[in-house]
Order: sequence, then structure tokens, then C-alpha cells
Amino acid sequence: MNRIAFAISVALAVGVAHAQDKTIKIAGFGAKSGPVRSFGVNSEAALVAAADVINKGGGVKLADGSKAKIAIEFYDDRCNAEEGISVIRRIAGTDALVAVGPTCSNVAEPLFGILQKKVDDASDSGLQFPVFTDVAIKVGLAKISQWAFRNVPNEMTMYNSLFYWLRTQYPGLKTVYGGVEEDFAHSRATWYIVMKDRAAASGFEVVGNTKWLLADTNFATQVREMKKANADIVAISAHPFSACGALKEMARQGVKPKVLVGLTSSSSMETLQGCAKQAEGMIIPTSFAPINKQAVAAAKTTANFKGAADLHSMAAWENVFILKQVMESERISGKPGDVQADRRKIRDGLAKLKTTDGLIGVTKRDAEGEADKPYLFVQAKKGEWKVLHNPL
Repeated sequence: MNRIAFAISVALAVGVAHAQDKTIKIAGFGAKSGPVRSFGVNSEAALVAAADVINKGGGVKLADGSKAKIAIEFYDDRCNAEEGISVIRRIAGTDALVAVGPTCSNVAEPLFGILQKKVDDASDSGLQFPVFTDVAIKVGLAKISQWAFRNVPNEMTMYNSLFYWLRTQYPGLKTVYGGVEEDFAHSRATWYIVMKDRAAASGFEVVGNTKWLLADTNFATQVREMKKANADIVAISAHPFSACGALKEMARQGVKPKVLVGLTSSSSMETLQGCAKQAEGMIIPTSFAPINKQAVAAAKTTANFKGAADLHSMAAWENVFILKQVMESERISGKPGDVQADRRKIRDGLAKLKTTDGLIGVTKRDAEGEADKPYLFVQAKKGEWKVLHNPL
């Protein structure tokens, strides 16, 4: 081989190596410590699993026709608002193009508040960085910033449907009583704004509620109040750790409502691992169940990365595939000098979406960056979540 041919072959080999080395960084963040740590652990596993599937399929096509692999880096915000704000500022200082998170609504709400409220507002010095939420589900948060987007289900829609369905299935039931995890933004809002309102709208009489905290371990007083109310339906608006504590105390005191309703976030393996016996029969609306081939495959692949599939982690999985679609449709360059330009392209691409393909069906998207996801009702039966009703 002459020198020129050798030089060309070396250059081509180096070019191929560089093409293969291209990466697009997506930052994940959420709670990997504290009482709700499992949500962050599962989201990270789903993000890495989805990226692995995409990378094995060739990666993300860039504007110049080359391909880049997706690299995931996950940050622990400990479900703490100050930590979350610090984390998103840290992520924005890296070459990550977008962040998926956070876990907790009490982190998402103030965090969205430090983002630029309206794009191209020169008077607003807020952070210009796209955030695509997978878990934090409190109603209406995406409207805080045009850089914030969510792929979480609409609880108002789901609980409206659930209580209406309960009214038709159990016409003899009249009253509802709530158990509320008071210090967690999601569970508190879901009881006072969603469950309580939608139960009344379906004709049930809401006869009261009792309160506890996420880290509480004694529920005797609250369950005595619940027992005194003697409601037909008890709705537990709490995450798995405290929900299981309340359910165990209910069993100890012999509180047996005719129907038990749970919080969306408690339709998880953590609940069944913590109190399957006491949760038996609980009904929860959710935006994920392994009801088709792609949902089963996503759950199995995430399990290979030591994560459990539920409505939150599978939203993280969907987010990675949605971001791949947006990156390709908006023709990001993936070049080091174009990080902020690519971030803006991703933001604009997310804002354009009217629908996205999810694991159990098509998700509609609105102008505020919120999702209207397909959903179904699951029920705890013998240590598993079984589909009870599928309105799809």
C-alpha cells in the first residue's frame, strides 16, 4: 500500500471511530434516597434500559446523517426542593441536552419556577434548559414554564372515571373517607383537589378524612377516626411506605371498607412487597400495565437493569424514545459547540408534539406541555396488580 492510500485508510478508520464515539447525553434526576427512593431507582433503570435498546438499534440520527449513542447520567435530588434546584443547575452546566425528572412534585414545582417562564422573553433570566418529567404528577405543573414538559397521566381524568365506574358497579355504596399523606405535594393535592372532588361529582358523600406524614410509623389515631366514620369506600392518598403502614393498622383495628381505592403512585411492586396481604383488593387507576407485547418487553428489559416497571418508570422509558424522535425530527447536530442550540431544538420539538406513542396506547399532548395518557384500573390480587377494567 502506498503512503497516500495508507493515509486515506487511516483517516477513514479514524473517522469511523469518531462517528462511533459520538454520544448524546440525557440527564436523569430524582429520588434515589429516602422513603421514595425506589421511584428514582426504577426511573434510572428504565432510562438506561431504553437507551440501551436505542443504542443497539443504531442510536440517534444527527443532522449530518451520522449516528450518536445515548448516554444516561442520573443524579439524586433526595426528593428535596433545594437539592433538585441545585441538581438542575449542575446538569445545565454540563453538555447534557435535556433532563428527565424529577420524582417528587414538591421538587418539580419550585424547580420549574427557576426555568424561563416564556421562551424568547429577554426580560426573563430563568434557566433555558428542557425538562421532561416522568414521575412528578401533581396536577397542572407544566404550565409554570415553557421549558417544562411532562409525560405523566391526568389524575383528574383517571379518578373521575374511577369513581363514576364505582358508582355504576356498586350502586349501593354511598360514602367515601380519605386517608391523606399530608406533607407530600402529590398525595395531598390528589386527595383535596382530585379524589375528594371527583368522588362528590359522582354522587358519593365525602364524610371526612384523616392525615399523616410520609415518614410516620404509627397510624392508630388516624385509623380510629377512619373506623368511626365507617365509610363504604376508603381512599388512601399515600405513597407505598406510609400507605402500607396505614393498611396494616386498618387490618389490626378491623377496618374493612367495601371498596379500597389507592393513589396512582402506589400501583407499584413496592406496595405489594410491603403489604400485599393488607392491600388485597385495592383498586388504583394507572397509566401502565403489561397488557401487550411492547409493554411486556419494556418491563422485562428494565428488570434486566434491576428496575421494576410501573406507571412512573415506564414513563421514563417512553421519554427516551420520544426524545429520540424529537432529536431526529428537529435535526440536532450533537456537536459540542451547539449544546444550547440543540437544547432549544429539543424544547421546540417537545412543544410541537400533539400525540406520542406510549406503551399501552397513544398519548395526547396539550399546549401547556401536559399529557393525557391512556389508563386502566388495576386491583391487588394475591401479590400482583391485575387489570380490573380497561376503558381503552
